[in-house]
Amino acid sequence: MFFTNEPGLAPDDISFRPGEIALANESRFSSGNFSIPLTEYLTGWRDPNGIEDILDFIAPPVQTGRVVEFKKTDNAESFYSELDDVRAIGAAFKRVEYTGTTAHAKVLNKGLTLRLDSDELGETPDWQEAAVRRLKQRLLRNELRRVAAAMIDAATDAAKTWDATAGKDPDQDVLTDLIAAEEESGIRPNRVAYGESAWQKRLLSHRAQNTAGGFASAGLSPEALTGFLGVHSIKISRERYQSSAAAKTKILPDVVLSFYGEDQIGKDDPSNAKRFWHACRGGEMFGVYVEDTGKFIDVTVEHYSVAVITSVLGLRTLTIS
Repeated sequence: MFFTNEPGLAPDDISFRPGEIALANESRFSSGNFSIPLTEYLTGWRDPNGIEDILDFIAPPVQTGRVVEFKKTDNAESFYSELDDVRAIGAAFKRVEYTGTTAHAKVLNKGLTLRLDSDELGETPDWQEAAVRRLKQRLLRNELRRVAAAMIDAATDAAKTWDATAGKDPDQDVLTDLIAAEEESGIRPNRVAYGESAWQKRLLSHRAQNTAGGFASAGLSPEALTGFLGVHSIKISRERYQSSAAAKTKILPDVVLSFYGEDQIGKDDPSNAKRFWHACRGGEMFGVYVEDTGKFIDVTVEHYSVAVITSVLGLRTLTIS
């Protein structure tokens, strides 16, 4: 399953006014405009708001070529078993095969350009670094929107209400969902992502129980909760995007997303989602180009990537009201 469209993203600004961002133009991607210093700077820079962290958490990155061939997760083959694996004298071992479904994905070239007026820059220090930071943040936010929407759309969903009603236990709801996912896929989800509002409703529901257990649970940090749920890590997503002139919308809505993911993964591992990426000029994930036309300076940041849902088994959400 591939996700190449960008529903809801801002339309292209073909007027290209100074100080505004527009889609990158391919003609600017020449070797003469490629900036090695800014590319190296951007490679070492991490978004302080954690957009890249939550993106890598939900869809771990895997470096590939422009076209990648991979195996979709075959859940049944991961659990095959036999009792005839004993070799007879003079005979060979039983031969088995792992097939799976072969799929292909094309890594897409994405980028944004920021045009700056040289008269407005003046003696502003580090303006180029500031420009590439803004562009990378925006590209990461676009990627996170794609991945989060794809994961939620593919997941098995259940509705839950976390409020002051007696007997509510949000952590037990998540634990039950994790067990159901393990029964379905045979692999327990090892990562859980809470939308910010879902996490707040969890806290309020526990505190409203007015019991020692409720107060204790309300005080658990995401790190402490991992032990109770039996997962490796939990993250809370607080990222938003400008959805209209006067409104911002949560990228991860009021949901609890449970899934399996690994760091340092390969293209055929059992993670529910992956983000395939191809190196830009210079060998890094992001590349920077600067074109000085005299009065205007165009700064472009590009990257190659595509998000893929490789398995829906064990991928689950709780929608919280």
